[in-house]
Amino acid sequence: MDCRAEHIAVGSEILLGQIANGHAQRISQAFAAAGLPLYYHTAVGDNLERLRAVFAMASQRSNVIVVTGGLGPTADDLTREALAAHLGRPMHEVREVVERLEAYFRARGRQMAPENRKQGLLIEGGEFLPNPNGTAPGMYVRDGDTHYFLMPGPPLEMVPMLHHHVIPRVRALFGLQQRIVSRVLHFCGIGESDVDQAIPHLTSLRNPTVAPLAGEGEMLIRITAAAEDEGAAQALIAPIESELRNRFGPYIYGVDDDTLPKVVARLLREQGQTLAVAESCTGGLLSSMITAVPGASAFYRLGVTAYHNEMKVRLLGVRDETLASHGAVSEQTAREMAEGVRRQAASTYGIGITGIAGPDGGSPDKPVGLVYGAVAGPAATQVYRLQLGGSREQIQIRASKHMLWRLWTIASSGKVRI
Repeated sequence: MDCRAEHIAVGSEILLGQIANGHAQRISQAFAAAGLPLYYHTAVGDNLERLRAVFAMASQRSNVIVVTGGLGPTADDLTREALAAHLGRPMHEVREVVERLEAYFRARGRQMAPENRKQGLLIEGGEFLPNPNGTAPGMYVRDGDTHYFLMPGPPLEMVPMLHHHVIPRVRALFGLQQRIVSRVLHFCGIGESDVDQAIPHLTSLRNPTVAPLAGEGEMLIRITAAAEDEGAAQALIAPIESELRNRFGPYIYGVDDDTLPKVVARLLREQGQTLAVAESCTGGLLSSMITAVPGASAFYRLGVTAYHNEMKVRLLGVRDETLASHGAVSEQTAREMAEGVRRQAASTYGIGITGIAGPDGGSPDKPVGLVYGAVAGPAATQVYRLQLGGSREQIQIRASKHMLWRLWTIASSGKVRI
C-alpha cells in the first residue's frame, strides 16, 4: 500500500492569524526529503466537535495523519480527546508518564499542577512518543490501515519528534518511497505569464513537473522530479534547467534559497566591489534589504533616504535646475542621485531611486507607480523607467528588487544585459 499523508494543525491561534502555520512547511519539507507524499494540509481550532469532524474526513482520504498541537495540559488542548472520540476508544492514565512529569517539575523547583496529569493519558492501543524537550509526549495510534501521529505544538519539541520518531516510523511502515527532489530557479525582470506562455511543452510534463510561481517583484520556476534516489531525480531535472537557462538566462539570478540581496552581496564581495544607495520613494527599503544580509559591511558603504528635494540637493548634489526643469521623479534626478551617492561614498556602484509610490501624488504625465532607477558604475550610468502596479508597499518592494537585479546584471557582466 502506498503512503497517503496529510497534516492537521490544531490551534485557534492559527485560524485567528496570531501565529503562522510554520508546522505545515516543516512537515512538508521533511516528508518530501524522505520521499513520502503529503497530499493535504488542514488547520482547525480548539473545538472538540470540529476536531472530530476533521479526523473523520482525514481518515477517509489518508492513511498517515500527522497532527501538531493540542497536547498541552489546559482545557482547550483537545487533540487526544478528539481522536479517542473519533476512534471510539477509551483513554487510561499511564503512571510511569505521570511520574516522569512530576520529576520534570521537581527538577525545576516547581510542583506539577493537577491539569498536567492529562498529558499522561494514552488512547487504548496507542503508544507514547518520547519528548525529552517538553512535558507533552507524542502519541502513535493505529486504526486498521490508518496511522495517527500526534505531536506537540512548540517547534523545539515537534521538530525533533518528527525527525526521530515520525518519519522513521512512516518509512518503516511503507518501505522506501521514491525520492522527491525540487530545484527552484529565481527570475527577475520578466513576468510569470511571459515565461508560462513560452514553455507550455514543459509545464505539461508529468515527471519532472515544471511550475511557474508568482513572487513579489520576481517569479520562480520549480522543477520537481520523483525517482528512486536523489541522483536519478537530479538527472531528470538537469535537462529542464538547461533549457530554461538557454531561454531565459539573463533573467535567472539564483536558485533554491537564493534571494536578490544574497546574490548581489555574494557577487560584490567576490569582486571586491562596493555599493552606496540613494532612495526617495522606497524610503530606505533597498538599504534594509541589503543590510539584512550578514557581512554586508564588507561592501555596503552608504545609504541615504533623501525624501525632500532640499536633501537631494544638499546631500547628493542633485542640481536645482534639474529639479526645476524635470522634477524629482525623472530620469535626470535618478541619474544625479546615483552619481551623487557614489561620489560621496567613493564606491564602485551607486543606485538612485525616485518615484511615486502612491496611493496619492500621481498625475496624467507621472502616474502612481512611475519609478526611475539608476545604477552608476565605473563605466557609465544606466537609467531605467519602470511603471509598476500594486499597493504602495508592492511598488516599493518591486522597485527595490528590480534595481538589485539591474545591479546584478551590470556587476555580473560589466555591461547591461537587458
